[in-house]
Amino acid sequence: MLEKTGEFIIQAANMIWGTPLLILLLGGGLFFLIYSRLAPLRYIGHALKILTGKYDDPNEPGQLKHYEALSTALAGTIGMGNISGVAVAIATGGPGAMFWMWISALLGISTKFFECTLAVMFRGKDSNGEIQGGPMYFITEGLGKNWKPLAIFFSVAGMIGVSPMFQANQLTQILKEVVFIPNLAQVPSQINLYIGIGLALLVGVVIFGGVTRIGKVSGKIVPVMAVFYSISVAFIIATNMEHILPSLKLIITDAFTGQAVMGGAVGSVIITGVRRASFSNEAGLGTASMAHGAAKTSEPVREGLIAMLGPILDTMIICTMTALALIITGVWNTPNVDGVSLTTLAFETSMPGFGKYILLITVLFFSLSTMFAYPYYGVKCLSFVAGARYGKYYNYFYAGSIILAATVQIGVVISLIDLAFGLMAFPTVISAVLLAPHVKRAAKDYFHRFETGQFK
Repeated sequence: MLEKTGEFIIQAANMIWGTPLLILLLGGGLFFLIYSRLAPLRYIGHALKILTGKYDDPNEPGQLKHYEALSTALAGTIGMGNISGVAVAIATGGPGAMFWMWISALLGISTKFFECTLAVMFRGKDSNGEIQGGPMYFITEGLGKNWKPLAIFFSVAGMIGVSPMFQANQLTQILKEVVFIPNLAQVPSQINLYIGIGLALLVGVVIFGGVTRIGKVSGKIVPVMAVFYSISVAFIIATNMEHILPSLKLIITDAFTGQAVMGGAVGSVIITGVRRASFSNEAGLGTASMAHGAAKTSEPVREGLIAMLGPILDTMIICTMTALALIITGVWNTPNVDGVSLTTLAFETSMPGFGKYILLITVLFFSLSTMFAYPYYGVKCLSFVAGARYGKYYNYFYAGSIILAATVQIGVVISLIDLAFGLMAFPTVISAVLLAPHVKRAAKDYFHRFETGQFK
């Protein structure tokens, strides 16, 4: 029964991630880029100045500063998608998948700009009267109450999409391979279950007893761990300098030949790249807009500019470094090795004896910080569907899903999340396209004021 369910989930995910969703995400991103006249790319410098807090105003509506909103969003995106998600992409689609991750991220910059501008522009209130943002609110507030079924559809899919299953699965895998197998004479057959229960208890204590405080700590830890991981990967790249240009050439050539996967199936390479990029930076999926919708600002465009930095930091920089580490060490095509195990092999190849422990520390912090951050989104989704007083009950499902994910194969877990993400993309991108004229008018006004020196 479980095997049949797993097969159904994998087949459903493969079906949803076909041509229609590819057109929606890439076509939507291209539409936003052209419709905005390349504004997101032209104002990256201004976005960085906003990030420094230059334009923060404590009297503006919202709960989070610009930096805090971006940190909250990045706490949910920077993590296992960058470490093992890239490994899954290359193991499945070959090195060329990374090229299509770049294209997806480039277009995702504009998508993030539009969806997160809308998240502030059309903020709504939950049943407790608290100001909230996200696709479910900009759908109902921007398109009208008749569109509420689409908002509910997003919220239901979102409750699954923001579950901690992938993080729990990959953290269990690396703990078993690096900590328990080498140090135990006999590893219990139910070790995955035991690890899952332990993680569920740890995460449960946090999300039931003080998620706000831990969330703030995670927001500080994630940037530090991102730098730590980047330095470690930079070391791997620097010690293999002669392989950098050949690796980049392989990424580009394989993107259009697909020789490394399925006998030249270029379409499979493209789908794999876009699928993994979406998993990594979540552009067009709507999760980040729930965090940016809580930003303390009365300038929606300003928050859109902050949000668009996510795909740059997440996919263009960190994912690229991981891909190079996998390719230049030659481990990318190792048979029967996937996910975090492949990245572990790359670290151990370049740093024998201690590389796997460096990655373990990174994975531990990235996984836990993401698992601490994601309930925020799930509670919002359930609150929208059932009412704010019931939102907290999402945490029980959240903790329980950790145990399930620890005992299931990675293929099933990642397919379930992919399926949910794919379903979330349809209401998010479609509603953002329909509401795009509002963003264009606001952007024109904002950039005019900026260019004429009306911002101090």
